[in-house]
Amino acid sequence: MNKREIVKKAFIKSLPVMAAYEVLGAGFGILMSRNGYHPVWSFLSSLFIFAGSMQFVLADLLVSAAPVLTTAVMTVMINARHLFYGISMVNRYRDKGRYRPYLIFALTDETYSLLCDETDYPEEYKGLYCFLVSLFNQFYWVSGTVIGAAAGTLLSFDSSGIEFSMTALFVTVFTEQWLTSAGHRPALAGLLATALCLAVFGRSSFLIPAMILITILLSVPYVKRKRNGGGV
Repeated sequence: MNKREIVKKAFIKSLPVMAAYEVLGAGFGILMSRNGYHPVWSFLSSLFIFAGSMQFVLADLLVSAAPVLTTAVMTVMINARHLFYGISMVNRYRDKGRYRPYLIFALTDETYSLLCDETDYPEEYKGLYCFLVSLFNQFYWVSGTVIGAAAGTLLSFDSSGIEFSMTALFVTVFTEQWLTSAGHRPALAGLLATALCLAVFGRSSFLIPAMILITILLSVPYVKRKRNGGGV
């Protein structure tokens, strides 16, 4: 197997992500344009932040001139899930050499799902393969962002509800996991914690408390198992 075949294999592997990232990236670009930001800012955001759902939230935070502390806390909480599956990639990325910094930066939910199957890695070019899959996925997101930003700037159309696209994706993922998962405890914990915090704190302030509560609820069983000598 040569490098050209590795590029082809990585590209084919990344194709399922293309449709989602192009569409969602375009949604983010349109949202930024509708909020008055030049397409360059949309491009730079996707190039250097590359945080999916957080970028949609960022568009609203910028418009509302949210304090830096609020933005930082929101970013940490929304992306807290990366801590859990990122840990599982530590050993797999350990020997990736010069590719490792970018692999850590570009690890998203979808990239993780493509790379977590280690049996699919070409043994001789593991680092290059992981790098290319990550790079292709970011390219889809960035190009979708640019297309959406250009469309939002140059074309006149009703973009009402475009900000719901990422929410719709998470609803779809939640539904799929609910249907295919044997246990529903994490999903129920998330729903109940969110409903409780929404009732207590209101629509404008419930998100951060809800995510803190969800993290606690999901961590308690793990801590108990560790204390009892059980597995993860």
